[in-house]
Amino acid sequence: MTMPEQDTDTIRVFQGLEDSRSSVRLRTALAVGTTPDPRFIDKLIERCAIEPEFYVRDMLTWALARHSASMTVPKLLDEVRSERAQARSQALHTLSKIGDRRAWPAITRALLSDADDEVARSAWRAAVVLVPEGEEPELAVVLSAQLGRGEREVQLSLSRALIALGEVILPTLRAAMTDPDPRVRAHAIATERLLRDPDAGFEFAIKEAKRVVALGGQEG
Repeated sequence: MTMPEQDTDTIRVFQGLEDSRSSVRLRTALAVGTTPDPRFIDKLIERCAIEPEFYVRDMLTWALARHSASMTVPKLLDEVRSERAQARSQALHTLSKIGDRRAWPAITRALLSDADDEVARSAWRAAVVLVPEGEEPELAVVLSAQLGRGEREVQLSLSRALIALGEVILPTLRAAMTDPDPRVRAHAIATERLLRDPDAGFEFAIKEAKRVVALGGQEG
């Protein structure tokens, strides 16, 4: 008996997304995104949670963003509650690319302070994209609670997220500049410097900020 064409297409895509060769998985995700088909949404999301290669995950996100938000967003919102950190992180990343603000309520304080750095970074990026107009100051306060966290890449991600909110971050940054923790103070100072001078570069800004903290807040 001849298998229906739709079934053979589905099998081919599923096999392609599970292939041991990353190049095949990449090509399959590209093909699915080029010709979106709702049949493949669940499989794309499932693969996001376990795909080891960054560039393939990025293509999976692109493919999902090519589908109707009404079909993808509810499923991605389920994923942000997953116990698997990569599933949460990639779902948040995909939501930030889709940009549908109906997803905003899912960006909880728990996600914004997730113990997994990649989940938290994805949550920060998604939050600044999805935040409703007028709620930026409150988001700035929540994000500022993470100042001083992690190493360079994590701190740079947080600074970029805060800076994306604009001038509303200044009151919370200035409050953080008096924090007892020198890492928090330095991160806050560096973020303000980058807000004022985006071309300064994070390395320079954080180095200067640490110098200011070491001098007890006195520049010069």
